[in-house]
Amino acid sequence: MKCHDILLVEDDPDQVTLLQEAFAEVKVSYILHVVQDGVDAMKYLLQEGEYGGTPRPDLILLDLNLPRKDGWEVLREVKSEDSLRAIPVIVFTSSADQSNINQCYTLGANCFITKPAKFEDLVKIADLIEHFWLGAVALPAPV
Repeated sequence: MKCHDILLVEDDPDQVTLLQEAFAEVKVSYILHVVQDGVDAMKYLLQEGEYGGTPRPDLILLDLNLPRKDGWEVLREVKSEDSLRAIPVIVFTSSADQSNINQCYTLGANCFITKPAKFEDLVKIADLIEHFWLGAVALPAPV
């Protein structure tokens, strides 16, 4: 089984830890790369500065509420950049607002998931990500 590179764009360290624990519960084969704001997300994706030589992620988990550059801007930039456009972006945020969901899909998000309140539900989401996005789906090769 291939070890997948996942870029998690999340500014809350508790959320990062919970997601790491949820992925560990379902034994996802992954390397989780974490950046805490949208500016660093784009630097990572474009391999700029301290992120030179970083692996291209197979999947991006993107929070919308980020400092310096929010997730909306990151989503717009990723989906407008030829070298990044094909990377699946899962918006993973606390919002359940239908207008936010619609707007994310309009901007090119591949999936929208509202962060669950219970850890057991987060484990279920990690399992779905593992089986669907990292198992069943044929992911694009780097451009």
